[in-house]
Amino acid sequence: MTRRVILYPGEDGYVVAEVPSLPGCVSQGKTRDEALANIQEAIALHVEVLRERGEPVPDDRVEVVEVAA
Repeated sequence: MTRRVILYPGEDGYVVAEVPSLPGCVSQGKTRDEALANIQEAIALHVEVLRERGEPVPDDRVEVVEVAA
């Protein structure tokens, strides 16, 4: 299973990783690679908790587009 992850610079200089299809699933790291490793763990734990609670695990139906501002 794969999930789309948004990476962006945090105010503290860390790289923030967020999973739009799993609201509240956010992590960070000092580097891009660390942020990705951390969010992989966060995704696994998030999905595990949803299953333990008997809640549905949302599909990753996120579309990423760029819009001119």
